[in-house]
Amino acid sequence: MKIVVFGLTVSSSWGNGHATIWRGLCSALARQGHQVTFFERDTPYYAIHRDLKNPEVYDLLLYHDWHEAEASAREAVDNADASIVTSYCPDALAASELVLNSHVPVRVFYDLDSPVTLERFRKEGSVEYIPSYGLGAFDLVLSYAGGRALDGLQKLLGAQRVAALYGSVDPNIHKPVVPDDHYSADISYLGTYASDRQTVLKELFLEPARRSPTKRFVLGGAQYPDDFPWTENIWFVRHIPPPEHPAFYCSSNLTLNVTRAAMAEAGYCPSGRLFEAAACETPVVTDMWEGLEEFFEPGKEILLAATASDVVDALSTDSGELRQIGRAARERVLSEHTADHRGQQLIRFLEAA
Repeated sequence: MKIVVFGLTVSSSWGNGHATIWRGLCSALARQGHQVTFFERDTPYYAIHRDLKNPEVYDLLLYHDWHEAEASAREAVDNADASIVTSYCPDALAASELVLNSHVPVRVFYDLDSPVTLERFRKEGSVEYIPSYGLGAFDLVLSYAGGRALDGLQKLLGAQRVAALYGSVDPNIHKPVVPDDHYSADISYLGTYASDRQTVLKELFLEPARRSPTKRFVLGGAQYPDDFPWTENIWFVRHIPPPEHPAFYCSSNLTLNVTRAAMAEAGYCPSGRLFEAAACETPVVTDMWEGLEEFFEPGKEILLAATASDVVDALSTDSGELRQIGRAARERVLSEHTADHRGQQLIRFLEAA
C-alpha cells in the first residue's frame, strides 16, 4: 500500500509522544513492503529540537505553510491507497478537506489523543483539529484508546467505523542495554510535564522520594516548571532523546508509569512509555486504570500502585523478583505490542475499510 499521513510531528520527540509512535509504525510498515509519506508542518518549536531529519525507509516532507504543501499533498493523496489525518496536526482541518475530497480509496482519521479530544469536546463543544462536521465523513476512525473512547467517537463526533490502534514499541530500538551511570536510579520516571499528571506524580514519585531519602530517584522530561517541588534525592534530566531511552530505563531498578488524567479515566489507553520500558526489561510500577490487564498481567508482568506506600513497597521488592517481572513484561511486549504488530493491524483495518 501507499499511505500518506498528515500528522503533528515525526521529526522531533521534544515534548510529545507522537514522534516515537510514528517512527516505529512507519518503519514497521516499510519493512512489511508498504510506502509511507509523512507530511509535517515545519514549526519553530519542533525545528529547534529536531532529532530526526532524513528517515531512511519512509518519506518525511516538511513544509512551512499549507499553501506551500497543498499541491504536492493533493498529488500524493490522489496516488495513495489510504490517507490518514491525525489529532494535533496543525493543518488537520485543511488536510481533512483535501483527503475527503480526493480520489484516495480509504480516508482515515487517527486520534492519538482520543480521551483528551472527547473531554475537550464535552467541555468546549469543539476541538481545533476536528472538522466542524465531525468525523462521520471518514471511512475509518482509529483511536489510541479503546473501551469507552470508541463509543464517544461515534456518539459525540459521528464516526461510522471505529477501531483501536494502540501504542507500540520498536524492539530494534528499545531493548536491554548496558546501564549508564548518569541515569542510575532506584526508581525512574520519564515523561513530559503535564498538569493533569501532577497529582498522581506527587503521590507516586515525589512522596515516595520524601519517604525514602536514601534512594535515588531520577526524573527525565521536558517543560517542568521552575517551582516544581524537587527533593534532594531526585535527579533531573531535562530531555532524553529517543536513542537514550533504553539506557535510561536499563539504568533503573524500577520505573514508574503515570497516565494522564483523561486517559486514565477513559481506560484502555496504555502509554507508549509503558511498552518502551517493558521492552527494555525494566520492571514497571504503574497507576491503575480500566483495561490495564488486557496489556500486562498485574503481579506477574507489572506492579500496580495507588498510594505512595505501594511504591515504597515496590522499591523494597526482592531484586530477583523484579528481574523476573521485567523479563515477563518484555516477553509480553514482543509477543503482542511491537510496531510490527500494530503495522499489521493497521493494514488489516485499511483493507477492511
